[in-house]
Amino acid sequence: MSPVTAGVLQLLALIAALALAYRPLGDHMARVYSSEKHYEPEKWIYKAIGANPSAEMRWPAYLRAVLAFSAVSVLFLYLMQRLQGSLPGSLGFASIDPDQAFNTAASFVANTNWQSYYGEQAMGHVVQTGGLAVQNFVSAAVGMAVAVALVRGFARSRTGELGNFWSDLVRGTVRILVPISVIGAIVLVACGAIQNFAGIHEVGRFLGGTQQWNGGAVASQEVIKELGTNGGGYFNANSAHPFENPTPFSNLFEIFLILVIPFAMTRTFGNMVGSVKQGYAILATMGVIWIGFTALMMWTEFAHHGPAFDVAGGAMEGKETRYGIAASSIFSVATTLTSTGAVNSFHSSYTGLGGGIQLLGMQLGEIAPGGVGSGLYGMLIMAIIAVFIAGLMVGRTPEYLGKKIGIREIKLAACSILITPALVLCFTAAAMALPTPGNSMTNSGAHGFSEILYAYTSGANNNGSAFAGLNADTQWFNSTIGIAMLLGRFLPMVFVLALAGSLAEQKPVPETAGTLRTDKPLYTGLLVGTILIITGLTYFPALALGPLAEGLAA
Repeated sequence: MSPVTAGVLQLLALIAALALAYRPLGDHMARVYSSEKHYEPEKWIYKAIGANPSAEMRWPAYLRAVLAFSAVSVLFLYLMQRLQGSLPGSLGFASIDPDQAFNTAASFVANTNWQSYYGEQAMGHVVQTGGLAVQNFVSAAVGMAVAVALVRGFARSRTGELGNFWSDLVRGTVRILVPISVIGAIVLVACGAIQNFAGIHEVGRFLGGTQQWNGGAVASQEVIKELGTNGGGYFNANSAHPFENPTPFSNLFEIFLILVIPFAMTRTFGNMVGSVKQGYAILATMGVIWIGFTALMMWTEFAHHGPAFDVAGGAMEGKETRYGIAASSIFSVATTLTSTGAVNSFHSSYTGLGGGIQLLGMQLGEIAPGGVGSGLYGMLIMAIIAVFIAGLMVGRTPEYLGKKIGIREIKLAACSILITPALVLCFTAAAMALPTPGNSMTNSGAHGFSEILYAYTSGANNNGSAFAGLNADTQWFNSTIGIAMLLGRFLPMVFVLALAGSLAEQKPVPETAGTLRTDKPLYTGLLVGTILIITGLTYFPALALGPLAEGLAA
């Protein structure tokens, strides 16, 4: 069997698995966020934090709860790292420096999981499991809660109430993320991923020296790292490490974990707004972009570059032989089209055009299917922009799901999608203009520029993957990428929740013959085109200086 055929079969198997999980998981999440019942363990949590889960919140209160919880999380994780040298189970590792502790705390709370450190050489068991793994759960649950609040804005009318953040946070964690993670961890352990609290031990002698490995609760952290679209690895090699991702089957299973909740949330959306067809339209948009990017990535990596290149195995540079070119390409697209950031290959080793596909996937806003929660609300923002453009074409006030898209709504949507490009381009320009940041680049020319552009694209879009050629463990990059991650995560949430409140206050608009049908293929095509055009106009000059210039020069 040829590698191309094997890759296509893996992709088809992945699509089949996602299709089987789509309806039951999507329906389950809709029930979770619509139920009025509180389970006993959830009541204990509410009592411990002093929250009333039945109290409805308007958007300012919901936003304050999101920001307060996230601020406390950043502080808690920062202090854990700064005090690591005094904590039990630290494996003898010293406390983390202030700039790196800030960067890591901001990263994991923002669901980015950008890592400028070697996990197995910096973080002990307590920080890994009690700090980083906990944030893998709750940061994902925060994104899901904000998405559900926006969906309620469409579903409700004549009220500004969007639900209760504390209830959404706890339910998303307890009823969705934890049960799936338990099952997924068992699967990964069966595949060969490790799960223990062993210390550092030598595994043999190599070239006159010794090699040491850490033990750790790797399988349990690996599963929520992928399921919650987080991406931070227990080891520096991330999902290329055999302790995290041992076999081709575990590799495909991890891709499934990355994609299953973001895709299934479109079913949740359809159920909650009372029209599953609307969910299918959003699903189709996500699916078209994901499959298109995956096919394009596989083509660029399998494309022949001459006999010498093929004999040298050039396309396998930076890729694991356990997975090969196809599985690495599928994994790469899945992580950059979501906010996962996990890697099973070095993205810097891909072709120039392959690196451009990874960059563009993040620059779309990671909405196909995107991160857990963030992918859905990002796509719904684009859906509003698309109906606005359609309304301009025919001279009609735009409507979406029975709600008028007026001046206030379009301003909030526009602000939401402009924040991330502004962060990426401004920080990239500053890093290239100043003398010191450029010293961190290991490559010159277009590829070196791509390293900087990729770093800020990954940080501001809350992805967390790296081009693997940039030394980001400096005060400049730790500080600026940390700021980009926090602003890129929470500023859009301000506008998303404000938009949700504005929509919830409206009364439904009756459907007429002139209403744009947003559950039809025509609208799906319009939405895909809107996403690609907006991104292309925003980022094309920067892409032309980096991956496009490199790809055309190859």
